[in-house]
Amino acid sequence: MCELLGMSANVPTDICFSFTGLAQRGGGTGPHKDGWGITFYEGKGCRTFKDPQPGFNSPVARLVQEYPIKSCSVVAHIRQANRGDVSLENTHPFTRELWGRNWTFAHNGQLKGYRRLETGSFRPVGETDSEYAFCWLLHRLAQRYPRTPGNMPAMFRYTAELAGELRKKGVFNMLLTDGRYVLAFCSTNLHWITRRAPFGVATLLDRDVEIDFQRETTPDDVVTLIATQPLTGNENWNRIAPGSWALFCLGEKLV
Repeated sequence: MCELLGMSANVPTDICFSFTGLAQRGGGTGPHKDGWGITFYEGKGCRTFKDPQPGFNSPVARLVQEYPIKSCSVVAHIRQANRGDVSLENTHPFTRELWGRNWTFAHNGQLKGYRRLETGSFRPVGETDSEYAFCWLLHRLAQRYPRTPGNMPAMFRYTAELAGELRKKGVFNMLLTDGRYVLAFCSTNLHWITRRAPFGVATLLDRDVEIDFQRETTPDDVVTLIATQPLTGNENWNRIAPGSWALFCLGEKLV
């Protein structure tokens, strides 16, 4: 299996602290040694860092940990390969254009029968079940919404229904974002936490690192993290029930 990490915030925020914990699970404290990736949104643009090497000792991962890129929406992933070779093209997250927006997707789990999914003009580059599922989702969305939807929360509700169909093919934990909204669909394990004033001190589970968020934030900041498993040991994370989903926008949980 793989692990996911997402962030939704109301102000550009760096994810260095949480990504440090996730990267350790990429071959250090966890078995997810087959690559990692992270995508940051900045306005309509996004930048992605990927490496098929283990995250815990990747020089590129160290760059991300030490370079405080600030973003309102982030999706990250560490991989334990079960479909497709260990290679850059099979490393999550995946990004495609739809309705003039960059959509980014990452998946934890395994699917059966994924090569029979109709992907239309959204063709996979790599060999993973995850990328096939992403292309299928976008194809179905493009069919239902030829133009940009006027009601985005309703569109994400439909996307969650599609994710439920994919869950019938196996394990399908998913993060999907357009840079403003972040959709989290849980098949087996997915947790979230929202940090807001008064901020406190958080301690990572996977490294002897802690941070006092009060020193790093303003009283108006709202930051939500989504992760396969909680990353800190002294905070109360919320679990998304299997088969359920949550939608976040600018740090706030909408659904």
